[in-house]
Amino acid sequence: MDVTLLGTGAPLGLPRPDCPCAACATAVGDEARAATALLVDGALLIDLTPGPAFAAARAGQSLAGVRQVLLSHPHEGPAMEVPAGLPTPGRVADGRELALLDGHRIRALAVDIPGTAYEISGPAGERLLYLPPGAAPAGLVDGNGVAGGGYDGAGGNGPYDLVLLDVLGRPDALARLRASGAVDAATDVVAVHLDHDVPPGPELHRRLAAVGARAVPDGSALVVGEYHAVPDLPRRTLVLGGARSGKSVEAERRLAAFPDVLYVATGGGRDGDADWAARISLHRERRPSSWRTVETCDLVPLLAADGPDGGAEATDRPVGSPLLIDCLALWLTHVMDEVGAWDDETWEGGGRKALRERTDALVAAVRATRRPVVAVSNEVGSGVVPATPAGRRFRDELGRLNASFGAECEQVLLVVAGQALALRG
Repeated sequence: MDVTLLGTGAPLGLPRPDCPCAACATAVGDEARAATALLVDGALLIDLTPGPAFAAARAGQSLAGVRQVLLSHPHEGPAMEVPAGLPTPGRVADGRELALLDGHRIRALAVDIPGTAYEISGPAGERLLYLPPGAAPAGLVDGNGVAGGGYDGAGGNGPYDLVLLDVLGRPDALARLRASGAVDAATDVVAVHLDHDVPPGPELHRRLAAVGARAVPDGSALVVGEYHAVPDLPRRTLVLGGARSGKSVEAERRLAAFPDVLYVATGGGRDGDADWAARISLHRERRPSSWRTVETCDLVPLLAADGPDGGAEATDRPVGSPLLIDCLALWLTHVMDEVGAWDDETWEGGGRKALRERTDALVAAVRATRRPVVAVSNEVGSGVVPATPAGRRFRDELGRLNASFGAECEQVLLVVAGQALALRG
């Protein structure tokens, strides 16, 4: 089954008309996008893009063979034309199926906003799922599928070969599809409905790759079931940054499209500290409601948990729910408290050795873990030299920990002014 994307943008397109924002200003060439529309095997058209006949011609396609035109969402963009000779656009009621004479089957699925998702099966059994802009599946059924007749793990349909959705606008939709088994590591996830709230330029593609998705230019042809284009996800990522740099937001963003995330808060609470309580509250409000949270500095058992039972196959991919550790600087503070590292005499009398043993154990656990891990840490080596021996000791030890931890990570990022710079990966 072949899919040609006549457009990949939001209903108003990208750039938006008369919009001066940075995303619109840089949306030129392959980054300029018309409203999303799909042409499937030249016979089925899902949604309309401005000038669909010209868009098809630019992609080397023709609309002459289209036998069905379906709409997925209430149209909010510029006026759309229906070229002469095309069938009148329509919709399929949620839960209903439509069979085309050429062997395609279309099933309409409920979503959580006005509109309809479509599951399309090809004559050879290939399957794709298309969600309208800003939409997520209306529900999951006991982890076995999308409510309303979509993916059914119990029925043996297996994961979709291709999923097209608003990845950055609704990462929770992708997380729910992953939780149900409708999306797995072999599913090609393509971002569509791209609007001017996406980051401009290469940053868009970096963010998508970090959650296992990609974007393609208008006019791209996709082969449903092709595996080679699926991004490889790093198992371990270290996100560094200064105060209020956006490092925690970057770390959270990288896992927003995955289910069952365990947020590991190493800071705990501080009685009577209103500012600290406000910071904790802000972090909690920002996280997806489906994430679990644990407050602990005992990281080694968490990194070792949910590992594989054995076998060569298990070593190729992450195993277990993802961990987000925020942050290593607070973990180090806790451990230095425990080993008495702040006191010069204790430090020289065994504190240094005890701290090395604890940090070595953590780094070894990161090296051996099978779980996806995103860890946050402060980058403190670029500022003023601390005035006290204890302050300088903490700065030096955190620098050593960051270097050792980062050496075991496939990706290391430095966040500056909200911009993530890739140091590795």
